[in-house]
Amino acid sequence: MTGTVQGVGFRPFVYRTAVGLGLAGSVCNRGDAGVEIDIEGEVDRIDRFLDALQSDTPPLAVIDHISVESRSNVGETTFVIAPSVAGTAGQGTLPPDTSICADCERDILSNTRYDGYWATSCTDCGPRFTVIEGLPYDRPQTSMEAFPMCPDCEAEYTDPLDRRYHAQTIACPVCGPRLVFDGVCEDAVARAARALRSGKLLAIKGIGGTHLVCDASNDEAVSRLRDRVGRSQQPFAIVAAADTVERFAVPTAEEWGLLRSPERPIVLVRTKEGSALSPAVAPGLDTVGVMLPYSGLHVLLLAEHTGALVMTSANLPGRPMAIDNETIEARFAGLVDHFLLHNRRIVARCDDSVSRRAGGKTVLIRRSRGFVPRPIPIDLGDESILALGPETGVTAAIYRGAAVTVSQHIGSVDNVETFEFLREAVDHLNRLLGVERPDVVACDLHPAFLTTRYAEELGDALDARVVAVQHHAAHAAALAGEHNVERLVAVLLDGYGYGTDRAAWGGEVLVVAGETIERAGTLLPVPMPGGDAAARFPLRMLASYLRSSGMPGEQVREILVHRGMAPNAADVTLHQLDRGVNCPWTSSAGRYLDAAAAWLGVCRVRTYEGEPAMRLEAAARDGTPSEAVSADLRRTRTGGHVLDVGGALAELALSARRLSVKDAAATAQRVLADGVARMAIAAANEAGTDTIGLSGGVAYNDAIADHIRSRVERAGKEYVTNQAVPCGDGGVSFGQVVYAGRGLTFAADRCRDLA
Repeated sequence: MTGTVQGVGFRPFVYRTAVGLGLAGSVCNRGDAGVEIDIEGEVDRIDRFLDALQSDTPPLAVIDHISVESRSNVGETTFVIAPSVAGTAGQGTLPPDTSICADCERDILSNTRYDGYWATSCTDCGPRFTVIEGLPYDRPQTSMEAFPMCPDCEAEYTDPLDRRYHAQTIACPVCGPRLVFDGVCEDAVARAARALRSGKLLAIKGIGGTHLVCDASNDEAVSRLRDRVGRSQQPFAIVAAADTVERFAVPTAEEWGLLRSPERPIVLVRTKEGSALSPAVAPGLDTVGVMLPYSGLHVLLLAEHTGALVMTSANLPGRPMAIDNETIEARFAGLVDHFLLHNRRIVARCDDSVSRRAGGKTVLIRRSRGFVPRPIPIDLGDESILALGPETGVTAAIYRGAAVTVSQHIGSVDNVETFEFLREAVDHLNRLLGVERPDVVACDLHPAFLTTRYAEELGDALDARVVAVQHHAAHAAALAGEHNVERLVAVLLDGYGYGTDRAAWGGEVLVVAGETIERAGTLLPVPMPGGDAAARFPLRMLASYLRSSGMPGEQVREILVHRGMAPNAADVTLHQLDRGVNCPWTSSAGRYLDAAAAWLGVCRVRTYEGEPAMRLEAAARDGTPSEAVSADLRRTRTGGHVLDVGGALAELALSARRLSVKDAAATAQRVLADGVARMAIAAANEAGTDTIGLSGGVAYNDAIADHIRSRVERAGKEYVTNQAVPCGDGGVSFGQVVYAGRGLTFAADRCRDLA
């Protein structure tokens, strides 16, 4: 039997079902993450047993396949849970870490032996992925091996009628991992809560990593945290008890469903007017990332602290989250005031997942805790495939046996520490999946990425075939693979992807047709004055779009200076554009949104990835877009489509006095959404397909996604987007696997005259 059947109370369920039906035999975990059952008895009772396997499984169990073999009875008279057995690599699935269940939450808040104990869990909840070393999933194969069970835990662990029967993470205050506040065990949670109420900053080690924590209503504390970790504007997530969330935010019914799901992701919801949250929690945005407590430690902290807490990953910019006590204390000494740590080893670091509603769909911004290592079923043949993603927002992915397992969020692999994290994550998944070496290694097309170089090294060392995949072709393949279609038109809107012409792509329409992907449309490319500096200083991109539209240099200079650019900087920027000095070309949708945000004055300097576009979305929230401004859509000489958003932005700039900031922001977004929707519909009609998909980081913009969806559906087409994997770069590794597994090829000929 395969599926998610280890670590979810499946063997105890099988035991109780078999004994209840008077059947004999045994059940055991296999080393391939599957379960093997020997059952004997009357035929009708065995049939009822098999029915129960499908209809009455534990809440976290998922059965993918049951293989049944008949044999003669051997005379067993009892049913037992047998010792686990080693096995060859198979298709079993480990469950992800799961939020604390209602029963365990009651246990730690009432007069039980678990009262006040932070690491309480049962077969229905608690850590799995972050504590497992190898298979089968038994306590000796986890970091809980360091904590021998006391007699009371042993009694529950061996009682088939107890919900902690064979719960591998069972622990209590007597025998389990211990919390310490600045090295002292006594009253650790209460002392931490008092420190938070007094405005102190804490590093708190949790299930899959460490958080930096402070009182979310304390302006001084939040600002001090920003200063100390170098995150001047990046939004912080908060954690709050369910009955207090509506003091800070206004979740919809769908968002409440996400917040309360077993995965407990961070969910982006609209901030409540007059909220008690410090404005420094999410500067310039109208949404806040909210999560409900997902561990016993969170529950206990929020029982002592009745407001919201900032809870952001404990890492310095561009570095992985800290997970071991020595590193946590060394790295954050002097940056936080106190440490709340425990002595259970984290085997695999795993950041919080992030989700939101966009365009009427639930999408993942970051797929990590609660989802990993849940596989994505897809049949790509017999070869095993390892994909390493791009450079930012990286995940890795492994295909074997008709499923892809995507790793936890890795981050930006542009430094040694994060690169080592990538290697560790790949090695960990290989051990769990039983992959000794891949047949194929897939990577990004960009030759300078560390992930690309790593793929080449692995290809040489393992004699594996290396497949380099253009960034947006990977996004398109991810859409096709997730929705199991052979033909679709993919709208890919993001900040950067290395093009086949070495330009910076990011506003593309690709057609997937069988084994080929073709570039059928693009945003009109414009120069990036200063290269990467144009992404950090969006006024440079504004200059590029306005100048490319034919606006005179003096008029552009006037607008730039009015919007805050120093006169000499404006002169240098215009000189670069007019002379073509250090001005690589880009078709990026992200750079267009950056320019619009800079023109409106909502973001002149980017301090984190996606900031200008996020601030633009917030500014446009209640705006009414003007239909008088639209982007010109025309054909290329080679038969592709090109959309001139720059011309529309120039037209919008000249009509600015007639529009409020919120209406102008809404109009800038609509120009992009409406234009690419028209381009995609035209490409779909030409290609003879009725499916149009949206992916890339811009797909998280609710207004843009919703307008594209509406236009697509009005045209009689089906709208899809990524939901099993992130729309952003976290979904690229999955797309690389699909691209390599389907043997796809990519052609950009229809837009080659734009180079």
